[in-house]
Amino acid sequence: MHIHILGICGTFMGGLAVLARAAGHRVTGCDAGVYPPMSTQLEAQGITLIEGWDPSQLAQVDARGEPFAPDLFVIGNVVSRGNPLMEAILDAGLPYVSGPQWLADHVLADRTVLAVAGTHGKTTTTSMLAWILERAGLFPGFLIGGVATGFGISARLTDSKWFVIEADEYDTAFFDKRSKFVHYRPRVAILNNLEYDHADIFPDLAAIETQFHHLVRTVPSRGLIVVDGRSDALARVLTRGSWSPVERFGDGVDWDARVVGDASGSHFEVLHEGGVVGTVHWSLQGAHNRANALAAIVAAGHAGVTVEEACDALSRFEGVKRRMEVRGTIDGVTVYDDFAHHPTAIATTIGGLRARLVAEGGQSRIVAVIEPRSNTMKLGTMKAALADSLVEADRVFGYGARQGRDALGWDLRQALAPLNEGISGEDRSKQGSKAAVFDDLEQLIAAIVVVAQPGDHVVIMSNGGFAGIHEKLLTALQLRAARKASA
Repeated sequence: MHIHILGICGTFMGGLAVLARAAGHRVTGCDAGVYPPMSTQLEAQGITLIEGWDPSQLAQVDARGEPFAPDLFVIGNVVSRGNPLMEAILDAGLPYVSGPQWLADHVLADRTVLAVAGTHGKTTTTSMLAWILERAGLFPGFLIGGVATGFGISARLTDSKWFVIEADEYDTAFFDKRSKFVHYRPRVAILNNLEYDHADIFPDLAAIETQFHHLVRTVPSRGLIVVDGRSDALARVLTRGSWSPVERFGDGVDWDARVVGDASGSHFEVLHEGGVVGTVHWSLQGAHNRANALAAIVAAGHAGVTVEEACDALSRFEGVKRRMEVRGTIDGVTVYDDFAHHPTAIATTIGGLRARLVAEGGQSRIVAVIEPRSNTMKLGTMKAALADSLVEADRVFGYGARQGRDALGWDLRQALAPLNEGISGEDRSKQGSKAAVFDDLEQLIAAIVVVAQPGDHVVIMSNGGFAGIHEKLLTALQLRAARKASA
């Protein structure tokens, strides 16, 4: 079958393309922005990409001179009515389906699905769970919204009956406004946490809770729901009805984690009903990652993996790209890339790094660099919570683009202004304001280079590419170091 994917360069649709190609289909696709790294990853799989939405591509011929006539169009949720290619497909009466529905029908239907849902930590927890099953010899297929370093890929199709999937609550397509995850029908569902997000789709938290309950309704009675026992929102979801066994993780519930040694959390014990059942030694930081680990351990148990095996696998887990990924250290300044795109995630990221630095006995500074780029952030829904999420950082730089698709509709300077309150004139003259905002990327990088000192940790947080700021900043730091060396 020849399938043509609209919106192929998104994380989910790109992963779906890889799975479809592995299943033996001819795969092509188009998107508004076709550029690396997704474009190179897909082209390496033999997938032809077309830039843009021009309806003329339906009449194109391929590289062999054969008509470009897909059997089916798979539609990503980036596509809406008015999209010229979509309008041409509708007018011609051509067959189309949503990405999640195609995945359910052609990949998940004959597999045992373990799905990871939640506002935060989905990608990391999904990667942990897939890694645990891999180390246990189960060789699972998976579709993850990021690249786990142990795999080097975000999607894989195997002969195994086990399939691990990151289960997003975002809407399915313009013609199906249900959350993506209702299509997956998992045997095991992890409900990692639940907060208000996706303000462009959901009016309030109650609306998201309803979608989560739709997911709960699809888990069989012989399946398993693994839920954050600390979440009031998830408690409300289960109160609406639950027909499956439930295991809870978090402080003082069925499954818990206890840090051993220093406060960095690099060594923690896994507790079940108060008793120690395993130990993890790893390099990840923060209570949020320990919670992610607990959820993955419990879910893996349903696949027959022992706690001891799971802990051993996690002790070899190296993390996920774009989750506190070190991009380089120049002149004593370490630059990280992190996906944090919600105030809670921002606070968790910075808090985890602060705990690690304190445990190491250092006084290193944290320099936070944020780009509010998610749809929720661009709408300004979370702007009131942004300053509080950054209080543990020593310096804060914000990037508020004024033009283009990522332009903010609100004042980032005003949102971060509370961070500068209480700084005396004398202190401000010595160190400058704690928070500064730029709408020019080059000016932003120059300001960071002026402030950054040896020993600093610069954490760049965005759910987008941030115009390649990571490499540009490292290059600027390298130039600074060269000037210092030649002075």
